[in-house]
Amino acid sequence: MNKRAFQDCYPEELSHCFGCGKNNAEGHQLKSYWDGDETIAHFLPKSCHIAIPGFVYGGLIASLIDCHGTASASAAACRAAGIEMGTKPNLRFVTGSLKVVYLAPTPLGVELELRGVITEIKERKVIVDISLSAEGRTCAKGQVVAVLMPENMGPKSEGPQNIDSGKRSCPA
Repeated sequence: MNKRAFQDCYPEELSHCFGCGKNNAEGHQLKSYWDGDETIAHFLPKSCHIAIPGFVYGGLIASLIDCHGTASASAAACRAAGIEMGTKPNLRFVTGSLKVVYLAPTPLGVELELRGVITEIKERKVIVDISLSAEGRTCAKGQVVAVLMPENMGPKSEGPQNIDSGKRSCPA
């Protein structure tokens, strides 16, 4: 397994995502890697990620599938093009669509594992099927249709917005 997370290869100005941005101290800090031809990520939900006592909030599950999917898409596009992640051109993907199917309650307090399988790669679109499991049991499956980030989403001339202004806009 590669030791450098896909998300750590994103340029600084594109590393603010709540789910996986290394520059977002308030976020999940999800890290995704290659594991052979599949992608893998692990996440330990905090007590604040509760739905009901003992179980994870479904929105967290969706956000983990989303971020693992777009990161996997970027890595797969780079691999297919023979480009090392973190070099130019920057193949950064965003969510075109997200489908999540909840199969079983997801327990709180145990590490979650996400596994991604790349099912389609095109020039501007990558489809990733993802399973989320806890303690060996599949709790959710998802599909992310990731699209190449439009140029108008890139950094503006005034630079990235300061998300670390000291004011908390959402709880940790």
